[in-house]
Amino acid sequence: MTIFKRFAYYLGGLTIGIFILMFFLGGKNTSCDYGPNARVLKNIRIKHPEVSQNAQQAMANYGLDSTTISTFLNRGDVIFNESNTSIDDSCKLYVIKGAQLEKRYKMNVKNCDSTAVILAFELIVED
Repeated sequence: MTIFKRFAYYLGGLTIGIFILMFFLGGKNTSCDYGPNARVLKNIRIKHPEVSQNAQQAMANYGLDSTTISTFLNRGDVIFNESNTSIDDSCKLYVIKGAQLEKRYKMNVKNCDSTAVILAFELIVED
């Protein structure tokens, strides 16, 4: 078999495989959240987190609104070094870092089995 025929068979099989995948996965809401950062953010997003009074006050002081929370939960970075994931009960405390209005903030989130609560916002002062 010549190299041209092998290449043609390869492209034919690849094309058929892509169409089959598009057919099976086309209407589904699939995502590839395999990393620890993406899994934590997706878990919190699914629970529609509540905002505590402390966090609402801090957001008002910094001039932030609810879209900031959405942005942090979609594009933020979980800082596992500052997070407390070894708590014995079902709730874990996560620190999520993100940027809004050219400033960097930290958001503290208490993530339990069935609920998530945003506890606080802090402005990160860079030296």
